[in-house]
Amino acid sequence: MNARETFERNAKRVVACRLCPELRAYIADIAREKRRAYREETYWAKPVPALGDPEARLLIVGLAPGAHGSNRTGRMFTGDKSGAWLFRALHRAGFANQPTWQRPGDGLRLIDCAITAALRCAPPGNKPTPSQLANCARHLEADFDLLEPRLRVIVSLGAIGHRAAAKMLERRGWRFEQRPEFAHGAEHPATRGERTIHVLCTYHPSQQNTSTKVLTEPMFDAVWSRARTLITAAEWHPSERCL
Repeated sequence: MNARETFERNAKRVVACRLCPELRAYIADIAREKRRAYREETYWAKPVPALGDPEARLLIVGLAPGAHGSNRTGRMFTGDKSGAWLFRALHRAGFANQPTWQRPGDGLRLIDCAITAALRCAPPGNKPTPSQLANCARHLEADFDLLEPRLRVIVSLGAIGHRAAAKMLERRGWRFEQRPEFAHGAEHPATRGERTIHVLCTYHPSQQNTSTKVLTEPMFDAVWSRARTLITAAEWHPSERCL
């Protein structure tokens, strides 16, 4: 099975997941009620699979689908203002072919980049429970296992995504020299043998953070610029070169 086939198999398992019946009920309710602006649209209302390049060297770990964003579109990080911020930044850094998204089939393509999340169903109040995150960890790990041979950088969007990514790495035998605390702009190298994966942290591009200037576009761009630098450096380091 090649990388694309494995990526698609993982996606089917995510979509079929029913480990959290309370979340499946919640996202179905959202799809029935809808937001006025999307009243004529059919909501996806299922767990949302990863998006992007199945051989990516950059993995983005977010929190969860937005109730009227990915839960509506079925495509990770699309359909809301958080996604608008993210895809503009990825395009500026060369990780996306266009800065905007509209709907599936709009031509958006990620370049050497994949997006996943700690939770695949939109949770009430954007606050997943520990048991829900534990249930969903298997899907995050499946995405990581596929990408791991080439992976060089993980960017965690927000503290919950960061904790999920750090725990995943540790379960897979990767080790941090120091406790990987979340802070915007923090960088935590994780090592296993001669390989290193760099975990970069950024505030989540939620409307609450961006409208209050807790996160600005220059702050956000600096994280993606650093990711690009680390990936480029790995291309020239013999011990890091992926054969």
